[in-house]
Amino acid sequence: MIRRLAASAVLLLVLAGCGREAESPEPEPTPAPTPAVVRDFAPTPSPTLQAVRRRGHVLCGVHAGLAGFAVRDVRGVWRGFDVDICRAVAAAVLGDANAVRYRSVSAQNRFAELQGGSVDILSRNTSWTLSRDAGLGLDFAAITYYDGQGFMAPRSLNLTSADELSGARICVQAGTATETTLSDYFRARGLEFTPVVLDDEAEARTSYEAEACDVFTADVSALASARSLMSNPNAHVILPTVISKEPLGPVVRQDDPAWTDIVRWTVNALIVAEELGVNSTTVEGSRETASDPDTRRLLGVEGELGAMLGLEADWAYQAISQVGAYNEIFRRNLGADSGLKLERGLNALWSAPDPGLIYAAPVR
Repeated sequence: MIRRLAASAVLLLVLAGCGREAESPEPEPTPAPTPAVVRDFAPTPSPTLQAVRRRGHVLCGVHAGLAGFAVRDVRGVWRGFDVDICRAVAAAVLGDANAVRYRSVSAQNRFAELQGGSVDILSRNTSWTLSRDAGLGLDFAAITYYDGQGFMAPRSLNLTSADELSGARICVQAGTATETTLSDYFRARGLEFTPVVLDDEAEARTSYEAEACDVFTADVSALASARSLMSNPNAHVILPTVISKEPLGPVVRQDDPAWTDIVRWTVNALIVAEELGVNSTTVEGSRETASDPDTRRLLGVEGELGAMLGLEADWAYQAISQVGAYNEIFRRNLGADSGLKLERGLNALWSAPDPGLIYAAPVR
């Protein structure tokens, strides 16, 4: 009896199901369309770029005279590593590397000259530090040279380390980070010294050579520059002790980020050119025959990278063809073809057999 009742119940349920239409499954929700990626590459307006184009030249603040970095030749033409950075920017922006007006600025007034608008770029062996970057309303657009503070002494003293300088009279330039770093180094080691503070590097060099002090301290590159101008360079040695990090590079005002980008990417382009094996001699041919995308983008053959900076498509080509790749600029001003004969050292490419720190962000 119980089995018959259960079977009847099941049969009734089946008949009830057959008596109504089958229900359709709930439809799957349609995914929302992925929004198209909008690439707005309109350049940010740059008041500095506009001013440069109106006047027809870049205003560049440089050292009054530092061999290898900024100095007038016998014809009064400015030459040097820092000078060439400004020339490259002028080539990129105006198509003419000679469209630069130079203004010699001292260590003491260099930042005021930039802040006040007397120059568009400060390219004067200036170290990137937090206080200068964050405290002065300035931007360091790039690092062009990795340096450090060192010491030069007469070879006759047979010194091997700065730690042997206790009690020494040390020539140092006023108004520089060098002065502070010198004091910090000696205080940390409990060493005594007598600072002989001079207004500029030329005066410090002259005082050192006249034996008004025992040792001369400055960035190693500045010491090499000073030594090259002395009556007997071989009588002086730069000690192996380096007491600071001094990343040097061009400085611009912080209120014009688009101009900062222009200076930064001009420097990057010079470094990328060396990485790609492109130089002032080969760049014309490379522009015609290059098949790799990196070279074609760099030289403006494809892509719209120049437009993103508010520049012409051939901005990097102009800088490289008129001024050279980074290795050319280094070699003629500081390296084998110069009076300084400096090794690349930290300023070798990151990819060199003996790698350094020079590394550019990708131009793409």
